[in-house]
Amino acid sequence: MCREEASELSSLKPQLDKLGVPLYGVVKENIGTEIHDFRAHFAGEIFLDEKQCFYGPKQRKMGGLGFIRMGVWQNFIRAWKSGYKGNMNGEGFVLGGVFVIGARKQGILLEHREKEFGDKVNTTLVLEAAKKVQIEK
Repeated sequence: MCREEASELSSLKPQLDKLGVPLYGVVKENIGTEIHDFRAHFAGEIFLDEKQCFYGPKQRKMGGLGFIRMGVWQNFIRAWKSGYKGNMNGEGFVLGGVFVIGARKQGILLEHREKEFGDKVNTTLVLEAAKKVQIEK
């Protein structure tokens, strides 16, 4: 489901480039060809956070019981019907998020923390927040 969201965020790349706002991805592990495979779905630069500092200070996880949630299954089916396939390698319980972070004292302009697996950010809100980023010259 991460790949689905990565593709949707990547569709904003031309608009983000015009605004001077970079697109970055932070991943927590690289098992086998995981990052290489992810690059096909993500147009921005990818950083590996092996110590998982970006995911803290308290990691948000959804345990195995998350798989009995109706929303998770709906998200999985939506991604699968759209042609996205994930992998079952590595740790798969840490929830992700999407942030639009402005320069210097602007701070976080948009924060979307996944509530359950496949809970995607609204890309319209991402673009609106990106338009508020004050680019330093």
